[in-house]
Amino acid sequence: MRSGQILLALLLLIGVLGVALTGAVIYSRFIYLSIFLEAGSWLWTRWALSGLQLKRIARMQRANVGDIFEEHFELLNNSRILAPWVEIFNQTNIPYAAGSRLLTMALAKQKRTYVARTWLTRRGAFSLGPTRIITGDPFGLFRASVEVPAAQKLIVLPMLFEIKSFIFPPGLLPGGQVIRKKSSDITPHAAGVREYVHGDAMKRIHWPTSIRRNQLMVKEFEQDPQAEVWLYLDSQKGVHFEKQNERQESSMEVMFFGKRPKFQLAPSTLEYSISVTASLAHYFISQRRAVGYVSAGQTFTVHSADRSERQEGKILETLAFVEADGNLSIAALVAAQASQLPQGSSAILITPNVRPDLLFAVDDLQRRYLRPVVVLIDSKSFGRVSGADTLALGVELRARRVPFCIIKCGDNLTQALSEMSNVILSVAKNLYSDTETLRGVYPE
Repeated sequence: MRSGQILLALLLLIGVLGVALTGAVIYSRFIYLSIFLEAGSWLWTRWALSGLQLKRIARMQRANVGDIFEEHFELLNNSRILAPWVEIFNQTNIPYAAGSRLLTMALAKQKRTYVARTWLTRRGAFSLGPTRIITGDPFGLFRASVEVPAAQKLIVLPMLFEIKSFIFPPGLLPGGQVIRKKSSDITPHAAGVREYVHGDAMKRIHWPTSIRRNQLMVKEFEQDPQAEVWLYLDSQKGVHFEKQNERQESSMEVMFFGKRPKFQLAPSTLEYSISVTASLAHYFISQRRAVGYVSAGQTFTVHSADRSERQEGKILETLAFVEADGNLSIAALVAAQASQLPQGSSAILITPNVRPDLLFAVDDLQRRYLRPVVVLIDSKSFGRVSGADTLALGVELRARRVPFCIIKCGDNLTQALSEMSNVILSVAKNLYSDTETLRGVYPE
C-alpha cells in the first residue's frame, strides 16, 4: 500500500514541478494521471467492497472443551469487478480462534470458501463474530472495510471424561409409601390405568384397555425404587487455586492438519471440579439414574433429580458458566438443601476444600441417613502453599467410613474416577456388612 502511495506522490510531484519549471504539456499529463489513478482507485475500492458478502456456517452451536469446532466461511463477490485482495478478520471472543484469512483475486460473481478449525480450550458462551471484511484497489492506495455482525453463539460445555465404572447407589428407597408414590416418568413399575387427561403423552396410552372401555386410558407408574444421586459442586470464593499455565495453546495444528490434539485441562481446581461434575452427571444419566445438581456460584442453583438427557443438558449448560465466586461453604451448601433429599440417596461432594467445613458437611449428610462420597481435588498440587494437608483430611474421612478419592493436577480423570469404584466398594462392604447397620441406614 505504501509503494502505491509513493508512486502516486512521485507522479504528482513530477507533474507539478515540470509544469512550474518548463510549462511543457507532458508534465500536466502526469498531474491528470495521478488524479485519475486516485479517483479510480477510490471508486474501485468502494465498488468492490459493496459487492462483497460473507456467510459463516457452523454445524453445531454446542461443543465441549477439547473439541475441534469447524466453521465454514463463504465469501461471495456480487460486483462486476474483481477484488484484488480481501482480508477476512474473525473478531470472535473464542480464545485462539481460527478463521482470519487473506484471499487474493476474488473474481466477479465468484464464491470463495474455506473451513476454519478452532481448538476449544475454554468453556462459556462465545459469539461467532463479528467479522471484518477489508479490501482495496490494485495499486494499494485505499482500503475500505465493513463489519458483519455476529448472528450465532457457541456454547462450550465442560470437558467430559469417560468413566468406565463408578459406585452405584443402593437400589432401594426407604420403603413404605415412598416407593408407591405415583411418578410422572415411565418406570418399569406399572401401578394401573386411569382416564386420559389433556397433556398426557401418547406413549402412555394403554390401547387394549382403551378399546375395551371405548375411551382413552393411560398407564400410571410407581416411583422407580432407585436412590437418587446428587452432585454438590463447591464454588466458594477462596477455596480454589490455579497454577500458572505455561502451555502455549495454538490452533495452527488444528487448522492445517485437522487432527484432534491431545488436550489437558487448565491447571485449576475449579476446572477439574467442573469436569468431574460433568463427567459424573453424564455417567449416571447414561446409566438411567436420577441425578440432581447443587452449587452456589454466582447464584444458588438447584436442578431437581431427573434421569433424562434433558437433565444432562441442563447440568452441563449450568457448569459452562460456573465461576468460583460464591459465598456459601460446602457445609452451608449441604445444610441448605440436603433436607429435601430422600433417605438412602448418595451425595457426591466435589471440592478442593480442606477446611473442617467438609467434615461438617459429611457429618450432616450421615445424620440424615444419606450416603456421602467425596471427590477431593488436591489443591496443593495446583499451587496452594499453606493450610491443612489433603492426606490428613483423607484420614478423617476414612475414620468416618466415607468413600473418597484424591485427584491431583495432571491426573487422568478417566482412570482416577473409574478406579474409585474399587475403593468405594471395599469400604461399602465393611460399612454395610451386617443387618443392624442396614437397618440404621434404612429405618422402617
